[in-house]
Amino acid sequence: MAHELIIRNGTLVDGSGSPAVRTDVAIDDGLVTAIGQIDGTGADEIDAQGHIVTPGFVDVHTHLDAQIGWDPMLTPISHHGVTTALLGNCGVTFAPCRPGDRELLAGMMETVEDIPREAILSGLPWNWESYSEYLDSVGKLNPAINVGGLIGHCALRYYVMGERGVAEQATPEEIQQMAELAGDAVRKGAVGFSTSRFLGHYLPDGRHVPGTHASHEELVAIARAVGDNGGLMQNVLNLGGDMEGELALLRKEAEASGGRVLFSLTAGNSYSFGRKVSDAVRTMRDDGLDVNAICIPRGSGFVTGLQCMSLWGGATWKALSAAPLDTRLRMIRDAGTRARLLAEAAEKPTRMELAQTFYLGGGDVPDYTVGAEQSLETLAREAGEDPAATWLRYADETDGRALFVVRFFNRNLDSLAELITTDYCLPSLGDAGAHVSQIMDSGWATFVLAYWVRERGLYTLEEAVRRLTSAPARIMGLGDRGLLQPGMRADLNVIDLPALGERMPRIVNDFPGGAPRFIQDARGYKATICNGEVILRDDALTGSRSGRVVGPVAA
Repeated sequence: MAHELIIRNGTLVDGSGSPAVRTDVAIDDGLVTAIGQIDGTGADEIDAQGHIVTPGFVDVHTHLDAQIGWDPMLTPISHHGVTTALLGNCGVTFAPCRPGDRELLAGMMETVEDIPREAILSGLPWNWESYSEYLDSVGKLNPAINVGGLIGHCALRYYVMGERGVAEQATPEEIQQMAELAGDAVRKGAVGFSTSRFLGHYLPDGRHVPGTHASHEELVAIARAVGDNGGLMQNVLNLGGDMEGELALLRKEAEASGGRVLFSLTAGNSYSFGRKVSDAVRTMRDDGLDVNAICIPRGSGFVTGLQCMSLWGGATWKALSAAPLDTRLRMIRDAGTRARLLAEAAEKPTRMELAQTFYLGGGDVPDYTVGAEQSLETLAREAGEDPAATWLRYADETDGRALFVVRFFNRNLDSLAELITTDYCLPSLGDAGAHVSQIMDSGWATFVLAYWVRERGLYTLEEAVRRLTSAPARIMGLGDRGLLQPGMRADLNVIDLPALGERMPRIVNDFPGGAPRFIQDARGYKATICNGEVILRDDALTGSRSGRVVGPVAA
């Protein structure tokens, strides 16, 4: 029998957690049609000898809502085995939206997620008002991978309440209208609803984004409507300010929705923070509530280097940051300019913790797990230099390529390991599409397999793949993806696990208007297949755009 595509001789890790097996996989019409010894030939065949074959990875926390408008390849997550991405997290979305509110929503996305406002306004078609119309517009962009969307609290609240939605509490009638609109969005294809209560999310004028201080009653009403239609409730909480109240809200949402509730989490600097949260979530889950968390699976924060943000202020540093990269190199190699930079750094020290600022290394693969010996503070002390002098020296010696990461989150790898091996917390939270010139965590799935499986053995291969595939697919409500079984959608990866790794991040200027962003390729991906089409082969995108809009309705 002939097939459209056959993957032969691979080690199948099917996403269920079951033991890996050596087998073939046949694909036809975008579906997995056979697993076992496949006779006959394929119109295309991939030899997976010595490689693992997995379902495509599911990234449940992205902010690609804007980028998809000008980059339907959805880089860089499409380089890292992701075949399904969830947009619209943290409450910031572009729908529902009246024409007169476009600039406000674009400005909100800029201040919250560091996506340039002008790129948003010029790079999207803005041919929608409702959230379902937004999803229709996204589908017409023909993305390379599957995308699902969450209707955001910020846009929904402003749509219903106008300017009052920023700081005032909603009336009962307004709450009912928001709930009806959220439920209708899920009924028409949205994955669910998202909200943010994080006090660091601001409008351009400095006020907190709409929904930050919304009452529990408002969110419970929305949760009920979303849950009635099979949707997900996604939350960014204020756990550092009101842990008990925020955890109580999760319980209320789960009880009201009768369905899936998701929140973002970090491990903290000690075990105690994570264990308090874990104890509360385990109690909810023991009571039959479907409460889940995600956490970035490595130390994370700002990336600093000559090609991106610096750590110091002052007129000369600002001029350096504003110049093209080749000009920056000339500036730091000029003795007078360098002296002024060092003088300004001495006069106004950085607010960043230099003991938590780590060199990513001089090779092709960044090292995200180095210890104190590679901190900027230690490197400067051992060289007998001011840290700014060390930063400039590394930039000079590498022609501007040197990068350091400032670890704000998950500084304690042991605490992190304990958190991401719980039954409720999955590795994720790469924030792809957001903070594009400041952070680069989009390769988090590659990191899980390369570090936590291959280097540390924290997960078995089968368990890691389950946490990257069927577990997040279930949270999204997708019953047709995340597992490799006959009849399931043909989203797959063929991976050379010993060679797998992230490549060093680099800045490119490919956003509308030439705005900068980080990109990060991968190595070790023999192939990535989305809906039966090969979108990546031997670490290079093929240009195929076979993704579609997905949601619980399609499950």
